[in-house]
Amino acid sequence: MSNCFEKFSTALPPLETVWVSAVALVDSDGRVLLAQRPAGKKMAGLWEFPGGKIEVGETPEQALVRELKEELGIDTSTSCLAPLTFASHRYDDFHLMMPLYVCRVWRGHVTAREGQALAWAHPRDFSKYPMPPADVPLIPALMDLL
Repeated sequence: MSNCFEKFSTALPPLETVWVSAVALVDSDGRVLLAQRPAGKKMAGLWEFPGGKIEVGETPEQALVRELKEELGIDTSTSCLAPLTFASHRYDDFHLMMPLYVCRVWRGHVTAREGQALAWAHPRDFSKYPMPPADVPLIPALMDLL
């Protein structure tokens, strides 16, 4: 039987923690919106849940309301965001903390306002959409929910 402490026998150097808030927008057919990271951005071409960095003074929910308006042209409120799970992932140059919320209620039509490709997909089909390493562990929680 392995010991969970074995792989942590050497301390890793500290990294900056980056807080990002993400959302699974769920439509009436149980599909979730995925956005493709555009060319020129880190991890370009990978598919992710919409969202973005949490600014100083913002809650994760406020960040999502702002990001959804900026990136997708839709309006929602913090009361329409239900926390589901979170990701904690160490990349080479930073550590990502990312709460994932579920949202089923918004106003407006989803529009790619930053040149990103968008896709509505059932969680069972997410394997067709390569994702950043931090997003992958979030999929089972969505599959259980939907």
